[in-house]
Amino acid sequence: MLIDQQLLDNLSAQAKVSARLRMNLDLRNSAEDSSQRMLNAIEPDSEVPVHRHRNTSETMVVLRGSVVEDYYDDSCSCVASYELSAGGPVCAMNIPAGQWHTLRALESGTVILEMKDGAYEPISPEDVMKL
Repeated sequence: MLIDQQLLDNLSAQAKVSARLRMNLDLRNSAEDSSQRMLNAIEPDSEVPVHRHRNTSETMVVLRGSVVEDYYDDSCSCVASYELSAGGPVCAMNIPAGQWHTLRALESGTVILEMKDGAYEPISPEDVMKL
């Protein structure tokens, strides 16, 4: 599969009309693929809850647009914010396992590549922070 501008345009168009203002594309080779790789088109005003992945780090690369990644502590306080942009001074980051975080798109048409270790595990209710 080639990841070209047309694919990113199509994914962004789907995100714009989605109720969540997000759309992802699974990049795994099959259901048996034990990795987690996906493209995620995200629009401004999409609400991504503060959450954590206890068993894996998460690598995120901004392919198009820009985002802010916010880190939180166990007391529900934002402790750090990082701006990432395609072609900017910071375009990717690795989020440590267990780190509370959320993401905000700053531009329409933003697309990120997300990668995590191991097979997909749904986020459990105790891994979503209630602010």
